[in-house]
Amino acid sequence: MSQTFKSRNAPPKASAMVEALRGLGYNTQTALADIIDNSVAAGATEVKIEFAWSQAGSRITCLDNGVGMSAAGLDLAMRLGERNPLEERAASDLGRFGLGLKTASFSQCRRLTVSTLGADGMQSLRWDLDYLANSPDGGWHLLEGPHPGSEEYATPLSEAGRGTLVLWEELDRIITAGSSVQDFLNLADKVEQHLGMVFHRYLEGTRPRLKILLNGQVVKPWDPFMTEHPGKPYNPPVFKHPTLKGIEAECHVLPHKDMLSSEDFELLAGPEGWTDQQGFYVYRNERLLVAGSWLGLGTGRSWTKDEAHRLARIRLDIPNSADADWKIDIRKSTARPPFYLRDWLTRLAEATRGRARRAFAHRGRPTLLGNKQVVEAWKVERLASGIRYRIDSDHPAIRDVLDDAGALLPQIKAMLRVIEETVPVQRIWIDTAENRDTPCTGFEKTASSEVSEILMVMYRSMIEKKGYSASSAREQLRTTEPFHAFPSLVNALPDNL
Repeated sequence: MSQTFKSRNAPPKASAMVEALRGLGYNTQTALADIIDNSVAAGATEVKIEFAWSQAGSRITCLDNGVGMSAAGLDLAMRLGERNPLEERAASDLGRFGLGLKTASFSQCRRLTVSTLGADGMQSLRWDLDYLANSPDGGWHLLEGPHPGSEEYATPLSEAGRGTLVLWEELDRIITAGSSVQDFLNLADKVEQHLGMVFHRYLEGTRPRLKILLNGQVVKPWDPFMTEHPGKPYNPPVFKHPTLKGIEAECHVLPHKDMLSSEDFELLAGPEGWTDQQGFYVYRNERLLVAGSWLGLGTGRSWTKDEAHRLARIRLDIPNSADADWKIDIRKSTARPPFYLRDWLTRLAEATRGRARRAFAHRGRPTLLGNKQVVEAWKVERLASGIRYRIDSDHPAIRDVLDDAGALLPQIKAMLRVIEETVPVQRIWIDTAENRDTPCTGFEKTASSEVSEILMVMYRSMIEKKGYSASSAREQLRTTEPFHAFPSLVNALPDNL
């Protein structure tokens, strides 16, 4: 039996509500990405963004070649809260709340005009926040047509013959006191980087599905995973979730700086830099939502971004039917994995982080050469009381000295122990964090002649004292740290001493 309740109509005051919506946390980059989502949904293959500087009269336009909208369709698109986020959507839909166009635009400007050329010819509607603020009835006044004097900005749409144009004017969140044309252009550069990252899977390939031009320049895709690079130490096949359709992950450990050209190193750093770009990259319908985050995962406590794991990046694809479970926000910039996925994602991340940590520590050089393990000078002891670093007495250089030490053996062992107990671990860690790279080791930036001199000492000892043949001595040195990183110098050692 249904109950009857007394009720009253309580609509929000338009100007107050809209001003509140301006604080959702968009920046210009994320706001324009939200606008382009609508273009993609409309079947656009090309989007043109223009940053037009005119001091306080500056504007930003976004023109696509999509199918356009009917008069009724434009009316619905410009209303707030017209679409229920719980409604089922097409699998290719990049939206959810039906608010992105408006909230993204309001966050950047006080006047939003949308013009479209579709089945009903040219149609234009606009929101003017100053008009709402001055309206005595507090109503939701959606204005028809462009603002007087702004009609000419729709000319490119008329010339194109189809599509939709989004016009931002009164850019009070972008053009502030003291803003210069250079500031405006710098912002355009940030937008270009962001769009190249967010839509990189649409922009890639010889026949990309989408082309974005910013002030006439083609936006280039930024691939966070350097997909075709042969030097990645870890990139297993895609992992598909065993029971959930449409959820898959691809794990990547990027090459160390030492394995990259300076150009590739700068490119791979991404918009936020190497350390901040580590973690999961969450995509919905191949549109990037989260660019580098450990998603609150971790064993014991949540992982944080640090230098040791900066080479780890994991591509994660989710379907748009999982939006609610992932708590996708209006800005499409945050996501939190549901409980039922956390263990699976944690296992993938642990494996990737472990590989990344080893690649970072070894500066990208392999610890396995063929089927042989590289003999390292240091070993790690994991004890109940903590981790200790010990000099490996079986390293050929160490073993050679110990075997010939004679009466000096106790003193040499004491010296090695002092070195072990005084390794400046904390200082190394601080210096690594501050310099954003590991300190120089392994004869890095050392002249080849100096490396050859030390190599020759070991080579001579192995042949004359240990009875190695020349070929077996060279074979041993090829898998001995740090000479495994100098195969050409090892191969150049003479057969006859």
